Amino acid sequence: MRASRCCLILAIIFSLQGISAALTCKPTEPDELGPFYKPDAPVRSTVGKGYVLSGTVRSAPDCKPVPGAKVEVWMAGPDGDYADAYRATLRSDSLGTYRFESHIPPAYYGRPPHIHLFISGPGFRTLITQHYPEKGKKSTTFDIVLVPEEQKP
Repeated sequence: MRASRCCLILAIIFSLQGISAALTCKPTEPDELGPFYKPDAPVRSTVGKGYVLSGTVRSAPDCKPVPGAKVEVWMAGPDGDYADAYRATLRSDSLGTYRFESHIPPAYYGRPPHIHLFISGPGFRTLITQHYPEKGKKSTTFDIVLVPEEQKP
């Protein structure tokens, strides 16, 4: 009886370790695509001045950087319209980091200021999310955590 109880406790401990290892990094919350996404934005990291969004693209199971992830960005221009001048495609570097510079996005039609992101990487589920800049801040770190294709979110 005592040996079976010990085995049961060990089995529970090892299964909990597996669960916690699977959740090392919390995946980035998805958000709506919205009506203004256009594929094939120009490869560039700057579409304006005054706000810097940077971070690291990571893998959810182990928090390791994801180099070469494609980060597509689009946002409203200062006038509130979505023009091609405010779209960009960039890739995370060998350390998984990315950097995007723009103006501070305006609020419009009852929406708070926001920047859209469409992130993809080999072996990972595509992620569509949005970043909401804090009022008064000129830069922020926004890490993106992707879920592997074979893992359920």
